[in-house]
Amino acid sequence: MKELQEAKTKYQSLLNQLSDPELISDWERFEELSKEKAKLERILNLEKEIKQIQKRIEENKSIISAGEDPELSTLAETENLQLLEKEKNLKEQLHSLLSKEKAKGPKAILVEIRAGAGGEEAALFASDLFRMYSKYAQKKGWSQKILESRPSDLGGLKEAIFELKGENVFNKMKYEGGVHRVQRIPETEKQGRVHTSTASVAVLPKPKKTEIKINPNDLKIDFYRASGPGGQYVNKRETAVRITHLPTGIIVTSQTERNQLQNKENALAILQARLLEKRERDQLEKLGDKRRSQIGRAQRAEKIRTYNFPQDRVTDHRIKKTWHNLEKIMDGDLEVIISALEKAEPEQ
Repeated sequence: MKELQEAKTKYQSLLNQLSDPELISDWERFEELSKEKAKLERILNLEKEIKQIQKRIEENKSIISAGEDPELSTLAETENLQLLEKEKNLKEQLHSLLSKEKAKGPKAILVEIRAGAGGEEAALFASDLFRMYSKYAQKKGWSQKILESRPSDLGGLKEAIFELKGENVFNKMKYEGGVHRVQRIPETEKQGRVHTSTASVAVLPKPKKTEIKINPNDLKIDFYRASGPGGQYVNKRETAVRITHLPTGIIVTSQTERNQLQNKENALAILQARLLEKRERDQLEKLGDKRRSQIGRAQRAEKIRTYNFPQDRVTDHRIKKTWHNLEKIMDGDLEVIISALEKAEPEQ
């Protein structure tokens, strides 16, 4: 069962975090991790108890099938009826706890879209993806806030980072992480040739306030004037913010707001999400190849989907499934794809 395996991986990750000597100085974080550990232990103990009952049922079946002692066989049959009822109840409890664990995913995420290979056409495709996710978010009733946006000369997007907040947002959007490929005839193409371009998407859970604490001494903060397409300055004041996290070398920027403080808050939100992603990736690597798994999203470099406009189709390469009516999908009708990915998840 995939949910059970995820619970085991998460439990191992929590043990690694709780063994960090520096955690003792962050009591709030330690308390939060300890509570999470206790919840996961309930799940793992239930699984252990179910396995023990199943083993006892099999032993009783052997006694019954042997038929050497009628009295013992009768006792085994009576006990099995009780054990089967207990097994059923424990499985229901386990299913309930796993369902709660799955539905509990982060209620706020950061989505990063970056134009890849294909120049201006890739930037236009990145803009199309941004519009698609924005429309999908509206349909789901999620709120959206743009944290960073870098437009291209022809109205596309070199990069967009935005926050989505709402019920089940991570569990739905986690499938979108990876490389998206588009095949179509660009407006600038004179000879009608189909071009292939790419854009990458990353879906990052937004950390809780207690989850990632940043030492102000670890930050180098620069302010500069915001610029638009072509690099021309669109602001007379230095409102754009660039933050460098010195221990990791991670650099984030924000220039979408009109004042320094809001841009600084946006940049810090992006930095926290990147640091959480790095921490989770590092922890998974420590678990070794056998226990390594995706943290609910595709790797940034993995090609996941192709949007073919001349043939009016979208293909998701992970489940090898194709849909038509591409324009409708690009207009935010993503549920048909995400539902298929949800159903196929245990098989992936």
